[in-house]
Amino acid sequence: MGLDSKKDVYLDGSSAGSVSRLEILEGPSGRRVRSEAERARIAAESLSPGVQVSEVARKHGVTRWQVYDWRRRLRQRGMLPPCEASPPTFAPLVVEDALKERQAPAVKLEIAIGDVVLRTDTAIDADQLSRVIRAVRASR
Repeated sequence: MGLDSKKDVYLDGSSAGSVSRLEILEGPSGRRVRSEAERARIAAESLSPGVQVSEVARKHGVTRWQVYDWRRRLRQRGMLPPCEASPPTFAPLVVEDALKERQAPAVKLEIAIGDVVLRTDTAIDADQLSRVIRAVRASR
């Protein structure tokens, strides 16, 4: 594959084996000039389900951006169907009727006195907690 510098001819295939396609590019730029019908055919091929634009572009010797540009221009002229984008979907909004009073998370209180550990929640009365601590200290 490549340019044969002697002939300005692009060869598709290995130079040692047979050539599967021979394309002579004429003119000062060496660019291919594609007809509107050919551009439309390539653009339509790129719209087929399960087809990747880059694969179609590579197959026809163009860049994927050319294919996207051809598709855009053909859509503007009404020659291709508009993009079939799925409608936006939104998550449903759920509003509670009344704010429920949030309960404070239970806080555990842990007091270590020597080898004795007292565990309680914070709802304990301070006087009751003092009596328990005094009783633990007195028993030691």
